[in-house]
Amino acid sequence: MTTPVPLREPTFLILTALARKPMHGYGIITEVAELSGGRLTLRPGTLYGALDRLTDEGLVEPDREEIVGGRLRRYYRLTDGGTAALTAETERLRRNVEAASQRLRARDVRASEGSAARPAPAVRPAIRLSGGPA
Repeated sequence: MTTPVPLREPTFLILTALARKPMHGYGIITEVAELSGGRLTLRPGTLYGALDRLTDEGLVEPDREEIVGGRLRRYYRLTDGGTAALTAETERLRRNVEAASQRLRARDVRASEGSAARPAPAVRPAIRLSGGPA
């Protein structure tokens, strides 16, 4: 496995789509769109290029082929290396989310404590610059 961590989001989502079961290209495209809440729409050329790369890296492999409507449909599945890469990336992201969440909670606590404990601003007396009324 040569895929560096962190994984790019499309790669992460392709591996995530295949985590449950083997899927064919259109199924992966649909699943990635759903997983990303519609933010990421893979084009077939992009997907198949990624699947070729992931196959070369040993993260996915062809599972089976079938003919549907006169067209070849190839299914892909995660390899053990793909499962390990997805697991490692999921853990890395989990740690990042936890670190960010802790910092945000600490910030919120400081902000709420700061507003309650902060003394009211002192009222400065008016300074007279001339001999006229203040």
